[in-house]
Amino acid sequence: MHLTSGLSVSVGQVSNKGLKHQNEDSVGFYIPEEPVLTVKGMVAIVADGVSSAEAGKEASETCVKNFLSDYFSTPDSWTVKTSAQRILTALNRWLYGQGIGYHSAEHGYISTLSAMVIKSRIAHIFHIGDSRVYRFRASDKGGDFEQITHDHSARVSKDSTYLTRAMGMDLMLDVDYYSEEVRVGDLFFLSTDGVHDFIKRGHIKQVLSDLMRHDKPDLQACCENLNSLALSNESDDNVSCQLILVDELPDPNADDTYVKLSDLPFPPFLSSSMIIDGYRILSELHASNRSQVYLVEDVKTQHKYVMKTPSLNYDEDIAYKERFVMEPWIAGRISSNHVVKIYEDDRPQNFLYYVCEFVEGQVLSEWMKENPKPSVDRVVNIIRQVVKGVRALHRKETLHQDIKPDNIIIGQDDHVTLIDFGSCYISGVAEIETAFERDIALGTETYGAPEYKLRRRSSLKSDMFSISFVMYEMLTGDFPYGEKFDDCQSTNDFYRLDYRPARDINPMVPAWMDGTLKKALQISPDLRYDALSEFVYDLEHPNTEFMDKSHIPISQRNPLLFWQGASALLFALQMITLWLWLG
Repeated sequence: MHLTSGLSVSVGQVSNKGLKHQNEDSVGFYIPEEPVLTVKGMVAIVADGVSSAEAGKEASETCVKNFLSDYFSTPDSWTVKTSAQRILTALNRWLYGQGIGYHSAEHGYISTLSAMVIKSRIAHIFHIGDSRVYRFRASDKGGDFEQITHDHSARVSKDSTYLTRAMGMDLMLDVDYYSEEVRVGDLFFLSTDGVHDFIKRGHIKQVLSDLMRHDKPDLQACCENLNSLALSNESDDNVSCQLILVDELPDPNADDTYVKLSDLPFPPFLSSSMIIDGYRILSELHASNRSQVYLVEDVKTQHKYVMKTPSLNYDEDIAYKERFVMEPWIAGRISSNHVVKIYEDDRPQNFLYYVCEFVEGQVLSEWMKENPKPSVDRVVNIIRQVVKGVRALHRKETLHQDIKPDNIIIGQDDHVTLIDFGSCYISGVAEIETAFERDIALGTETYGAPEYKLRRRSSLKSDMFSISFVMYEMLTGDFPYGEKFDDCQSTNDFYRLDYRPARDINPMVPAWMDGTLKKALQISPDLRYDALSEFVYDLEHPNTEFMDKSHIPISQRNPLLFWQGASALLFALQMITLWLWLG
């Protein structure tokens, strides 16, 4: 990424055993360098190992060390919430599993945990147990001191409480999540119960208020002061606390952002035989009003690659530049045989462009012209690979948003490769605040889900719709809702459309497969499959719900109706027989 976060914080922390024989508390923080600080943020965390547990010390240390290391190992494209929750779930299972080796899980690896991630202008807080997170915000009235977290404990007597939730206590984890907007000058105070249970709230507020009156607040000394204060107030527990002061926040003006995104100039119009940074232009593969794509050759190695360059039409468009530089960033973080790979080397780059592998083959739109009546099995095989590539993106919380025949390359033995990430939505990047409005470059409307046109929230079901749309076209040479789909502008317009069964056009399409396509192509996302795996399963395993039942005996299709009819017929015959006999 070319954007830098502008985030700057100061941290102080102290943890000691107090009057106990060992320190079962653990604290830690990590402030990474750029660009990690931009895409992941900084982390502060406190944990308090439960004294009644036999491995409280090990539990708290494990919580802190593993969270700090594992969080920064999660994909950059994941949101903070997704990253933290997956780490905490795995960590809790490990702690719980270790605890089973003791008399009971409740006496094993148990710890409270309060973790805070500051990314862009948001503090993301994850909390379980009775450690706490406070925020002090200076004001004309002396400052606002707020407890953000809520204790997970129950009081059984005046002097006794017990935890109702903690890491490692139960196999099912229930962690509180809070998100708070951050301002410059905000001071976050994280502490274990050995501190905040023995200092009155007003006293802590006063200490922090006095601290913030200094030009250069000494956070470390303040933490030591608070711990000493707790001990002087007869704290009989370990004492640990952290102070995180927000010094600067991302608030770039448009000019600053422009400079960061304009370090490299746009390339000029390129033509065959021209050489740019050691790449010889062989031919133009594609051009649009947004970009140009060239087949190039490395002058030294003669290896062929594909180069994508930005359009000069957007030379002054900051949002466009951000989206362009995000394309190789996205592809470089995806590991799949069905997603095009970015080529990177150490050569100096004098212009804004990126280079990726050259995939031999043809785009699906050309393939369909040469294969107007492919077998159903062949189509399913291709779509199965498209789904694999898209799911690789989804695992990184990234939506492709432009699945169409021109973005699917069919290579040797029908091997599929997805290309073009210019319309992708990345959840983790969307959390990063910018001074400009981000470019929303959704894909081709013909293949796009209705929610794109209606400007509603997209999801993995949106990519599912596009994949199914492409499959329908491969099987029929037509579109599932006809030409009117492109003209729809409102919800009512879309709901007036009628799905045309694929088997009405191509009788070789089984009824159950047509039913699968119809479900994946529903106008409402709520009526589509919940996951691409379910969609693929129904493509490969006939779903009886979608079977053509006309050839199945009624006794099997509807046994109740069959026996009701049989009983009625038998009764009628008996009445006729009785009438004839009496007559």
